[in-house]
Amino acid sequence: MARFAFALACALALLASSVASAAIVEHSFHVNNLTVTRLCHNQLITAVNGEYPGPTIRAREGDTLVVHVLNQSPYNLTIHWHGIFQLLSAWADGPAYVTQCPILPGQSYTYRFKIIGQEGTLWWHAHVSWLRATVYGALIIHPRSTRSYPFPKPYQDVPIMLGEWWNANVVDVENQGLATGGAPNNSDAYTINGLPGDFYNCSQNQTYKLNVVRGNTYMLRIINAALNNQLFFGIAKHNMTVVAVDASYTKPYVTEVVVVAPGQTTDVLITANQPVGSYYMAATPYASSTIPFPNTTTRGVLVYNGSKSSSAPLMPALPNPRDTATAHKFSSNLTGLAGGPQWVPVPLQVDEHMFVTIGVNLDQCSEGVTCQGPLNNRLSASMNNESFQLPTTLSMLQASFYNVSGIYTTDFPDNPPVEFDYTNKNISLDLDLIFAPKSTKVKKLKYNSTVEIVLQNTAFIAIENHPIHIHGFNFHVLAQGFGNYHPINDSKKFNLVNPQLRNTIGVPVGGWAVIRFQANNPGVWMVHCHLDVHLPWGLAMAFEVENGPTIASTLPPPPLDLPKC
Repeated sequence: MARFAFALACALALLASSVASAAIVEHSFHVNNLTVTRLCHNQLITAVNGEYPGPTIRAREGDTLVVHVLNQSPYNLTIHWHGIFQLLSAWADGPAYVTQCPILPGQSYTYRFKIIGQEGTLWWHAHVSWLRATVYGALIIHPRSTRSYPFPKPYQDVPIMLGEWWNANVVDVENQGLATGGAPNNSDAYTINGLPGDFYNCSQNQTYKLNVVRGNTYMLRIINAALNNQLFFGIAKHNMTVVAVDASYTKPYVTEVVVVAPGQTTDVLITANQPVGSYYMAATPYASSTIPFPNTTTRGVLVYNGSKSSSAPLMPALPNPRDTATAHKFSSNLTGLAGGPQWVPVPLQVDEHMFVTIGVNLDQCSEGVTCQGPLNNRLSASMNNESFQLPTTLSMLQASFYNVSGIYTTDFPDNPPVEFDYTNKNISLDLDLIFAPKSTKVKKLKYNSTVEIVLQNTAFIAIENHPIHIHGFNFHVLAQGFGNYHPINDSKKFNLVNPQLRNTIGVPVGGWAVIRFQANNPGVWMVHCHLDVHLPWGLAMAFEVENGPTIASTLPPPPLDLPKC
């Protein structure tokens, strides 16, 4: 009896500790127009709570996040919580017409979800049109109060949000590109926490500054919120130790330069161990393609306490924008912290094998119209030669939940329709291969099935690195390389012990990546390139994950305030 009482007391204490460490974290997002001055230009943008970037949300693992969004902008809007699993809360994921209809101007919607099994740096952003250029912010998940980091606690943690700025209305920029069939205009500047830095005109007083105390260690939570460009990041005279990517802990990795693709996050530790002074932090593009790109530099300043304001900051040596070798070395050398907090071992039994080609394509112009894409056609994009189109009358998740036909089909192919020399540059404009039909297709998955995907880049139009993001799941990156994937030789390179866990993977330019995940979350989950220029072109698909056998593995009905189309 005494033994039972002791066990009961321990169980109750554990339950009380769990309850005490979980909270409801509530925010209100008022989305409005805001006039912002950058590069000597006054620009009307869409912003949350009058802030650019938007507010940082901090919570703990186990907390429930409740965000009331009131759309007072002139545009349809949704918010995506990038990297959040949304276990049994797919209605809160956010991509327009996938898990919800947009929040119309003047309307509101409350996003409510529990943060389960995740700690680290994620972020939130608009998931309609190009609005995420200015509608974004950090989402930082701290360990429960009873847990700690798997490394010494830093003196301070600081979000470093890398972005892009246009001296134009970004919705107009996107629409103009779509109307002409060509590529949209490039951005005018990169930014660090919304500020372009003193390399740009009229920006001497718009440079981000981080004050540090010599001897202290800081965690920089680097988030690439840029729309269309991967970025190198470095700090003069300071090494960085990578300790997490995409809110998953890594084995510590020391580097002078970090590369982050749009959608990705990287947590680094830096120690202020240099002579007192000022040191630039800077970001420049990693441009894997031959297409034109904005080749400029944003920079902020790391300022030691006691530094004289008259001393000129030192500049970091960053790679050439075409330096694929440095980018690949960084991305492929990261490994997961096996056995660390929130670590998930690699599932070894695979139920679904997929080989998915990704790339830019062409689409024929309407009759009598000349488009500005190659060969007077319209630029398009696809996965396995299916160019994804969003529905417009109902969200895919609603169609799935209520069994409504005609919104999408479940025949997304496991393989491309034909085999070819995927990365041979001579196929760049092969008219027999380059046109992809428009469709809205998903791949249906059994609950808890394990899926392995070979993501194979292609050489159509302009071969480049594509950051592929999967909603609702993390995945293990088993291997990555260049050329065409070889199932016998390249499978020998799989890391099944401590691969990095991610939600967004930069598939190497002219190469491939192999990922694996367990479909343990019922719902409809979008998969897409996080270069926003490619999303409306069709570089996307979706998974429809069936319910499991229990109430605890079945998606609940939608909330009453889910927006209507």
